[in-house]
Amino acid sequence: MTTILVTGGTGTLGRLVAERLRGDGAEVRVLSRHAQPYAVDLREGTGLDAAVEGVDTVVHCATTLRGGDDRAARHLVEASRRAGVRHLVYISIVGVDRVPLGYYRTKLAVEKTIEGSGLGWTVLRTTQFHDLVVEVLRNAARLPVMPLPAGVSDQPVEVAEVAARLAELATGEPSGRVPDMGGPEVLPFAELARTYLRAIGQHRRLLAVPLAGKAYRGFRAGGHLTPERAVGKVTFEEFLAKRLPPRA
Repeated sequence: MTTILVTGGTGTLGRLVAERLRGDGAEVRVLSRHAQPYAVDLREGTGLDAAVEGVDTVVHCATTLRGGDDRAARHLVEASRRAGVRHLVYISIVGVDRVPLGYYRTKLAVEKTIEGSGLGWTVLRTTQFHDLVVEVLRNAARLPVMPLPAGVSDQPVEVAEVAARLAELATGEPSGRVPDMGGPEVLPFAELARTYLRAIGQHRRLLAVPLAGKAYRGFRAGGHLTPERAVGKVTFEEFLAKRLPPRA
């Protein structure tokens, strides 16, 4: 039986990837900072050799906004080499090479580390998950006037669909950089906000806020979008209908 290690396996994406792989008959190890028996902080690397011993494929979903993803990737690659891991699969973000945001730059650096690792590798870039867009809109809706980045659209994708694609890639052969995966619709943030407000039964005045900086210009130019790869099925409105409780 194939043994697959999923890093970040208790997170939003990693948990679904692990469930999907188990359903497909794989033996799955879940690695996270607190999940026993493979509780490993990848940024430190302690205990990582035991986690990857006997593993055929690693699906690398672990990430943090607090920094250190590049160091974590180096530790994971080194341990995978020592263990003879055959295939390393990495989830990245559409636009990491086009939008000069710090977090995106780090994701791109991780891609390059994996590409140069000497391991068999696969990298999938996707657009932002529905869950993240909801989080952004929920925070904005706490104010009487809802601020939104002027001129920016998004292309949210369903995380379960991404998990299914990653599981498919993990059980296949190393494929290098595979085609991007985007949600079914590219929508202005104002339209996403109106859809969200309708779903929660609230009203807010929307305020388009121009921002400064190269990253914002990259988002305005659509560097984070992949309309030619709108392969996701679940729309933002459908996601909200399933996720949010029905209004009384």
